[in-house]
Amino acid sequence: MTSPQSQPHTAVMLMAYGTPRHRDEIEPYYTDIRRGRQPTPEALADLVARYEAIGGLSPLAELTERQQQRLQQELDTIDPGGYQVELGLKHADPKIEASVEQLASEGATKITGLVLAPHYSTYSVGQYLDRTRTAAEPHGISVSGVDSWATEPAFVEFIANDLASRLEQMPSDIHVVFTAHSLPQRIIDSGDPYPDELRSTAQAVAARVGLEEGNGWSIGWQSAGRTPEPWIGPDILDVIDDLGANGAHRGVIVSAVGFVADHLEVLYDLDIEARARAEQAGLAFDRTACVNDDPEVLHALAQRVVDAG
Repeated sequence: MTSPQSQPHTAVMLMAYGTPRHRDEIEPYYTDIRRGRQPTPEALADLVARYEAIGGLSPLAELTERQQQRLQQELDTIDPGGYQVELGLKHADPKIEASVEQLASEGATKITGLVLAPHYSTYSVGQYLDRTRTAAEPHGISVSGVDSWATEPAFVEFIANDLASRLEQMPSDIHVVFTAHSLPQRIIDSGDPYPDELRSTAQAVAARVGLEEGNGWSIGWQSAGRTPEPWIGPDILDVIDDLGANGAHRGVIVSAVGFVADHLEVLYDLDIEARARAEQAGLAFDRTACVNDDPEVLHALAQRVVDAG
C-alpha cells in the first residue's frame, strides 16, 4: 500500500468474482454466494467434490493476483507512478467495499473500475461498478469504469489465434461453441445486453478464423444457477448432445470467451463435464485457452483504463 503523500493520481479497482483460498473458506464462500444462506450439507459436499476433481481448489485466486500484477506493470509502462491497482472481489476477501475503504484512507479521490469479465450485464459488470460507486460516494471519491471490452482487438486476437491452432489439429468437420455464464431469463427479458455482448465477441472471433454461423459456430450457455427460475440457454451440454445426434460434425471446440481465467466453471464444467458429454456423443473435444495474465490483453486493458479515466 502507498501512503497518502504518495497516492497516485488514479486508483484502479480491478474486480473479479473471487474464490476460496483454503478448504476452510469453501463454506463461507458458498454462503456469501447464497446471500447469507448456508448451503445444505449435500450442496456443500457437491461443491467440495468439484474442487477435489480439479485438484483441491481453484487456481482463480492466484491467477487474479497475477492479472493485477500484470495490469499494474502495463499501467506503469504507460504512466509511471500514475496508477495504483487494487483488487476488489465479489465473494471473497478483499471485498470491493473493503478495498474502497482502504483507498479512501490513503487519500484516493478518483477510482477507475475494471471488471475481469468482457461482457457487460447489469447483473455482473453493472453490479461490480455500482458497489464501487456506493462505497466511494461517502468519501467523495469519483468513480468511472470500463463497461465492456467484448470486442477489444487484443482479446479477439488472443482467442482467434488459439482457436485457429486448435482447428488445425482437429478433424475438418468441427463445430465451435462460444460460451459464457448463463443468467436468469428475467434479467435478459428486462432488456439486458448480455447476449448481444457475447454474440459480438463470437462474431468477431469467427470472422478472424473464417467460420460461418450455424454450421461452423453457435452460442451456448453454461453453469446456470441451481434455482427454480429459468436461466438462459441452450445449455452447453444440450448443444453437445444435439451435435452428436445430428451426425454432421466429428468434434466440438468450446471457446469459453465469457471467462478470462481458469477456474471451476472452466476446469470442471467444461474440461470434465462437457468433455465427458462429448465423449458420450462420439465427438472429439477441445477448449480454447483463457486469457489469464496474457501481456498483450492486459496491455490493451491498461489502455482502456487510461481512456476511461
